[in-house]
Amino acid sequence: MEKRDHLVQVAFDLFYREGVHAVGINRILTESGVAKKTLYNHFASKDELVAATLSYRDQRFLNWLGERMATGQAGIDALKAMFDALHDWFNVEDAGQPQFNGCYFINLSAEYGDAEHPLHQQCSVHKRAVQALMRQHLSAWVEPGMLDQLVDALAILKEGAIVQAHVTGDKNAALKAWAIAEPLLQAHVCRED
Repeated sequence: MEKRDHLVQVAFDLFYREGVHAVGINRILTESGVAKKTLYNHFASKDELVAATLSYRDQRFLNWLGERMATGQAGIDALKAMFDALHDWFNVEDAGQPQFNGCYFINLSAEYGDAEHPLHQQCSVHKRAVQALMRQHLSAWVEPGMLDQLVDALAILKEGAIVQAHVTGDKNAALKAWAIAEPLLQAHVCRED
């Protein structure tokens, strides 16, 4: 593994477990075994390293979720697969995900609360990409004019499940969210093959 990739992975692991502001550069250097000069050859600032961890997590999460959603057919099955994937993640039943510590993007956007901050904006881009994935799986299946409303509702249920699982420890939050989402989808599906 290249040193840059190793730094990003170590920084992500630390930031995800403990928070960005709680982890200093020296800790990342110690944990990674990389020299300070090497770190600064790749990243001019801690914010640049944080941005790289967001890109790292974004790519891995979207690939993982996309693969999980592709296991079902498009439409309702794909969305059920999304909530099942979240359930597995919350309960540490999916080797493709790190130990559950909430959503990295929610956690990080709380640390960088200014909505105009580039890192906060990067978190927002990720959330819109997840919504685009949902839209992709639903676009041919729902009543005209309902797609945006359904995607918004599903996104709120997904995000709420993540927060509920993290904050209250409710490891069944994704299943509860699906119990709300399924009848909503059933009411607006045009066809399900």
